[in-house]
Amino acid sequence: MKDKSMPLVDIYTDGACSGNPGPGGYGAILVYNGHEKELSGGELNTTNNRMELLAVIVALENLKYPCRVNVTTDSKYVSDAINKKWLDSWIKQGWKRGKNKEIANVDLWKKLAHLLSIHQVKFHWIKGHDGHEYNERCDKLAKNYYLKLSD
Repeated sequence: MKDKSMPLVDIYTDGACSGNPGPGGYGAILVYNGHEKELSGGELNTTNNRMELLAVIVALENLKYPCRVNVTTDSKYVSDAINKKWLDSWIKQGWKRGKNKEIANVDLWKKLAHLLSIHQVKFHWIKGHDGHEYNERCDKLAKNYYLKLSD
């Protein structure tokens, strides 16, 4: 059930990696009531998919109380897992898929599942590198972070 009394926050995310695996970064922008907060981070040896997931997780972890959230991402990996109910299926199958195949990045998916139980989140996919202001900014945050790691 939707709780309209909960604050509505827009979150934009992106992840990037130089090599796969390699140094990677994520960027996220939270927008609430006309205010913006930029977040970035990364890891020295990671994958693009881990950074895409981590961007969403870190952004949701920065919310101080339960919120209604619109997450906009260019990651099909993340948006499809939620919108196509793959995550629900993985949980029901004990974090396995198909014939007992391990789920990649299960540690991050478990964190995200917990955060989704706190917040009312909708995921929106957009095409990356297509001129979307917030997506371009998140991409820059992610790349700048992994470039620092590479130095």
